[in-house]
Amino acid sequence: MASSTQTKPAPQVRLASPQKKKGFAYHMRRYWQLYALMVIPVLYYIIIRYIPMIGNIIAFRRYRAGSSILGDEWVGLYYIKQFIGDDNFWRAFRNTLLLNFKYLLISFPLTLIFALLLNEIKNMHWKKFVQTVSYLPHFISMVIIAGMVREILSTSGPINALIKSLGGSPITFISLPQWFTTIFVVSGIWQGIGWGSIMYLAAISGISPELYEAAEIDGAGKFQQCLHVTIPGILPTVSTLLVLNIGQLCGSGAFEKVFLLYTPTTYETADIIATYVYRLGIGSSMFSYATAIGLFQGLINLVLLMSANVVSKRLTGSALY
Repeated sequence: MASSTQTKPAPQVRLASPQKKKGFAYHMRRYWQLYALMVIPVLYYIIIRYIPMIGNIIAFRRYRAGSSILGDEWVGLYYIKQFIGDDNFWRAFRNTLLLNFKYLLISFPLTLIFALLLNEIKNMHWKKFVQTVSYLPHFISMVIIAGMVREILSTSGPINALIKSLGGSPITFISLPQWFTTIFVVSGIWQGIGWGSIMYLAAISGISPELYEAAEIDGAGKFQQCLHVTIPGILPTVSTLLVLNIGQLCGSGAFEKVFLLYTPTTYETADIIATYVYRLGIGSSMFSYATAIGLFQGLINLVLLMSANVVSKRLTGSALY
């Protein structure tokens, strides 16, 4: 009689149940220290940046001192049409673009070159000394910077003393419109080139040393290593910073320097949108008109930023978003 074989059932494999998704309350309890660090920056942006945006409504409403803070009469596009036909506004708009574009055109490559040269310094003591000296102007108050520029360029300053010693006549640099752009660009480069190189140096430090070793084995010199290893390695950082700088071509970041250095005789080349809005809003109490110009300036910045971001994404493959 054939013996009957009994088959054992296959062992059941118990699948791990998917982990339950943690909720916001769980993360708040576990990482409350990190969320606490965010409180002050978030409150700053809400109170200082976003809530005041409600005031942009007076670009479309007539505001009178002592009345409602949001205006008391709807006027639509009246103020926008008014500044579009204002020659002084278009002069300020042109000066804003020209000053910022010339500064960007010169300072951006110089800052990159300075960072590349700084990276090649092998003596750490000398490198730290150069970095410290180049960073210091960034921490000097703009009021002091403007005062230094005025003293250096005054008729009794060192520049004019050198001109006199060479047989020339003193030049009133601060009062001449044709010199303002040069003063603005050169002083800006001196103040910002060291601080601006920090981002590039941080990006360079993230490049693998093995790439440099491989390039050196292949016979590449320092210049070739910089051209084929360093620059491609920091290209995403370069493109991101360039996009941000282009987005500020029509911005008011230069307001303090221009306000402290310009005079009525240099309005032709020095008056920018920010100073023009200041004179209209604070000096002439034309708050609705100044708000309309400021709103237009913000829209131009947004268009420039988005356009630069699209171009950067298509050309280099990296962008802000």
